[in-house]
Amino acid sequence: QVRIVESGGGLVQPGGSLRLSCAASGLISDFYAMSWFRQAPGKEREGVSCISNHDGTTYYADSVKGRFTLSRDKNTDTAWLQMNILKPEDTGVYYCAVERIATMSCLRPSNMDYWGQGTQVTVSS
Repeated sequence: QVRIVESGGGLVQPGGSLRLSCAASGLISDFYAMSWFRQAPGKEREGVSCISNHDGTTYYADSVKGRFTLSRDKNTDTAWLQMNILKPEDTGVYYCAVERIATMSCLRPSNMDYWGQGTQVTVSS
């Protein structure tokens, strides 16, 4: 059984930083993608960033390019989303998800096979 667990959310002031972690267990293949999504109140869930576990290829939403960095450890099925220069519009519940076979569409919620429970990120002064 696949399990996805996120951690690292919290309250931060604008311009600050947070690092989110995503740990997966029960994955059989190494050719998956690990993705981060976020959802603000009243808005649709949107893709933030994703990474191919096999070769480390990363994708970012335009809104976070240059501010967020996604990395992973192949040996532990863990990924980290480093979020810098945070803005109030980054506020939301952040979800980690896994696409069993990595594709270039790993920022689409409908492509995901497994989801975590989410962690709240609030950017406010």
